Amino acid sequence: MAQAKKTKAKRDAKKGEPAGDKTVASNRRARHDYDILDTFECGIVLVGSEVKSLREGKAQLADAYARVDDHELWLFSLHIPPWKFASGFGGHDPDRKRKLLVHRHEIDEFVVKTQTQPLTLIPLKLYFHEGKVKVELGLARGRKLHDKRHAIRERDEKREADRAVRAAARWSS
Repeated sequence: MAQAKKTKAKRDAKKGEPAGDKTVASNRRARHDYDILDTFECGIVLVGSEVKSLREGKAQLADAYARVDDHELWLFSLHIPPWKFASGFGGHDPDRKRKLLVHRHEIDEFVVKTQTQPLTLIPLKLYFHEGKVKVELGLARGRKLHDKRHAIRERDEKREADRAVRAAARWSS
């Protein structure tokens, strides 16, 4: 039993995730459309059927965003489909706004940064950490089309350089 836990922790560490964290959904498109300047981890207020649905790995972060309203941080457009066994209880609204749990000084920091600069708060990842659902928020600046092309070109050049280095190392040994 202990061996199985060790191998799972190693496997998660290889993916770049801390041991014990289970990613439910990630917003891969956000890293293409935005320059991520800073990231924050925060909790989220959910009802029981939403947590059950997340444990099944069902959530969509594609169009989600966060905003400060009345000195509280809210997550909008996160789609968590109703849990199929919660039909007798009425389930939950899949697209409702959800409160995010962060410290007051972090909320004040978000307000200052988003009002003084053209920045937005984008959820990057939704995951379980020690049995609790967490959201990784990114403070982001939108990219223009030419910036996106430039980022793709840089990524492709880096990939080609890495391939050339690996090939040279393979042939030299």
